[in-house]
Amino acid sequence: MELARRERGDELLRPGELLGVRKRLRNIACKHDLSTVIACAFDHRTRMLPFIFADMRMVPAGVRAVGAAMFDAGFSKTRIVLQQWNRNFRPSRMRLDGRIPDLFMVSSMQIHSEQCRALIRDACRIDPAHRPLIIAGGPKTIYEPWDVFSADPHDPWAADVAVTGEEYILLSLLELLLSIRAGSEPLRQTFIRARNSGMLDEIPGLVYARGEREGVAEELVDTGIQRLLGDLDELPHPVPGYSLLEPPSRLPTLASQALSIGRVRKHSPIGSLVLTFGCKFGCPYCPIPAYNQRQYRVKSGERIADEMLRLYREYGIRYFFGADDNFFNEQERTLDIMEKLARVRVEGTECRHHFRWGTEVTVHDALKMKEHLALVRKAGIRTLWLGVEDMTGALVKKGQTVDKTIEAFRMLRERGISPMPMMMHHDTQPLYTPGRPLGLINQVKMLRKAGAASLQVLMITPATGSKSYEETYNSGMVYARVGGKRVETHMLDGNYVVATNHKKPWRKQFNIMAAYLYFYNPVRFAISLVKPVSRMYLLDSVMQCVGMLGLACTVRRTFGWALRLMFGKVERQTAPPISRIPMRGANGSLASHALPGTPEAPGPRIAACALRGTPVE
Repeated sequence: MELARRERGDELLRPGELLGVRKRLRNIACKHDLSTVIACAFDHRTRMLPFIFADMRMVPAGVRAVGAAMFDAGFSKTRIVLQQWNRNFRPSRMRLDGRIPDLFMVSSMQIHSEQCRALIRDACRIDPAHRPLIIAGGPKTIYEPWDVFSADPHDPWAADVAVTGEEYILLSLLELLLSIRAGSEPLRQTFIRARNSGMLDEIPGLVYARGEREGVAEELVDTGIQRLLGDLDELPHPVPGYSLLEPPSRLPTLASQALSIGRVRKHSPIGSLVLTFGCKFGCPYCPIPAYNQRQYRVKSGERIADEMLRLYREYGIRYFFGADDNFFNEQERTLDIMEKLARVRVEGTECRHHFRWGTEVTVHDALKMKEHLALVRKAGIRTLWLGVEDMTGALVKKGQTVDKTIEAFRMLRERGISPMPMMMHHDTQPLYTPGRPLGLINQVKMLRKAGAASLQVLMITPATGSKSYEETYNSGMVYARVGGKRVETHMLDGNYVVATNHKKPWRKQFNIMAAYLYFYNPVRFAISLVKPVSRMYLLDSVMQCVGMLGLACTVRRTFGWALRLMFGKVERQTAPPISRIPMRGANGSLASHALPGTPEAPGPRIAACALRGTPVE
């Protein structure tokens, strides 16, 4: 189910609000000697195509942005721990500046939620008198905040609060807590006082627990849907975030110093940047439009250029990935960014000679930019990931057809921009169709011939926060167990077939492997050395090497699942996962983040029903 929408005109923060809270926190941070550890949960069982390289060689934008926000607000004693690099990290053993941190934050995607809960559980082993304030956030928490709280009295653990919003919500929470903190009072104790007095209810974007027993939630209080930052130029600069990284280690403890500046590029040669948010399309399987309240938010060209320049000069990072939803969404804004970047000079030459970057777009919008692709390349773009999904539009129509897709790829290739297709396999798509472009292999062949240097093929799975999420579960399409093996959250990445009505689901699993094998293989690698599909000579051969490595990992992890699908008994789910803990809004209304069927705490429902646009009972 999609996130509820705020009232029209009240979706965005007022201009300058984020700048204001940043400034106020800097003025009071010196009075509070706080230390913070921010952990990025990561399940290593997800290491396979299509992210086999980037998952370890690019610092995620989310935790890096939170770290930068904390540093910018005056809390310089902050450390970012990536479980990608620090697999054995244990919060119960963390010490920063010689003491247990005041704040412990965990960010997680849905596929990494088991590790997220494990980190919170371990942090709860710290003696309550010294335990840090535990804050959970990230994509998983935005849509399913109840999952970081326990209602089991035999297994007491929980985050203190879930942040279901962006940096502004976190900083607003800290400002509130520091405004009432008494001397050197533990920050968690300050939070408990603020929670019990109802002071948190004035900050939309939080979910917190109430209960008599430590670590056992009797009810969850939801303060509502966040207001979004409209002008992304107000975000803190990303440069400080890279100075807070924990060095890669096999130890459960923290190092005495953060990763040195000279080693940042070695471990993260690709820089992740937030450039735009939002998409004009309304695909039923995608949560992006609803999350952004149907708004499109951007950074200015000047700000983007400054971020790339500073990261290049201070860390030597030359490659960037724009964490965009659809960078070409609005042509006028895109062209403004491109023109600003194209005019940037580095050491007397154009920026494209010093750093290169890529991002995500749609086929429809790429075609609309065909007259401006020379400018796009001049601005430094060398790769574009295109949401092809299904070239025939059988899955979803976003203005793409076979001819339009091939045309878009051809135009990009002629301008020296490598197209990277992202495809979705679905129930009605066969593996191969002679003489017709419906088959998966048929489309992969056409995309390769059109200039695709890489390939992403995932099976469509229910995405939290999407329009079709609840219906997919209610229809019985989603698997609960196969051959006695439970479908775990790390398997919801699209590599595993876990939601299908196909009579022979194992065929879908093998189809994905076959598509990858057709695209990534030693023969294509040899051809790429002589006749690469990309004007960037080494890109094609490098992607073939990475793809073959990733394919080996993918087959190793999913082949056994394919056999279970072939011979095992399939048990299906009949309802989406919901909170077993009663939820309510801050004023007693229906909780904004509760799925239908969630136990309701007593109270009036008028406000939430009005927010959702549903009739009041």
